[in-house]
Amino acid sequence: MTAAQMTERIVDIPVEGGYLHGALWNESAPGDPVLAIHGITANHTSFHRFAELLGSPVLALDLRGRGRSRELPGPFDLEQHGRDMATALGYLGWRGVRVVGHSMGAFVGVRLAAERPELVGELTLIDGGIPLPTEENSRPEDVLGPAIERLTMRFPTPDAYREFWREHPAFGPYWNEQIDRYVRYDLFPVDDGFQPTANPQAVATNMGELDGSGGHTEALESLRMPFTVFVSPRGLFDEEPGLYPSSWLEQWSKRLPAMTVLRMPDTNHYTVVLSEAVAAVVDKLKEES
Repeated sequence: MTAAQMTERIVDIPVEGGYLHGALWNESAPGDPVLAIHGITANHTSFHRFAELLGSPVLALDLRGRGRSRELPGPFDLEQHGRDMATALGYLGWRGVRVVGHSMGAFVGVRLAAERPELVGELTLIDGGIPLPTEENSRPEDVLGPAIERLTMRFPTPDAYREFWREHPAFGPYWNEQIDRYVRYDLFPVDDGFQPTANPQAVATNMGELDGSGGHTEALESLRMPFTVFVSPRGLFDEEPGLYPSSWLEQWSKRLPAMTVLRMPDTNHYTVVLSEAVAAVVDKLKEES
């Protein structure tokens, strides 16, 4: 499916405290619907290219505290995000959907599948969902902290923000139309310019849960459905190893016999969805449909 063929309906779905904003792509297309859930500082446009390539109906929403949903009040924890996704599926009358989550969105997908299994027919995680490895006296903030410093930065123009990302080692060398679309959406106006849309309080809440705390490990281990985890070899700054070293995945594979790990070579934590590499996820979904 090409961009010209793909349809898009902008949606505002009522949830606790307000509305989740996002898009419903390929609404009338054949195929099982997909709920796509973005990462910790991201927004729904992360999945635009994914929806083009898949061709089936895809719902992607700005999570609470992000994008055009940034004004929604807390709580912002993973459990609340899971409830929000369940509410959105109920609003559309969708059950047994395929859920695809990237980064923190994968954690949300796990919580949704664990707490509302009747809503989830298939679960796919992209570089997330498994607790992040932490060394003694380290925290998820130590891994993700540099990536969220920009949330309190001000930019005089949208182009200035775009240039900020063009210099980023995980974005600049791989710049494409999808990245450009994603970056341009990720701003809102303030008195002295523009600011990234993710609410720092919401992000801080979720950072503290990425080590598997707050009930996430228990939710993950309670899953009975088979699920796939796509893993990138490079991290948030295009460095090696990525978020999940092989030894860490081996440990979790022993704990989670329902999990299949697929590696996505030549990607980092962002380009795994913001480039043509996402076609590997699409191909896997098509095989299983």
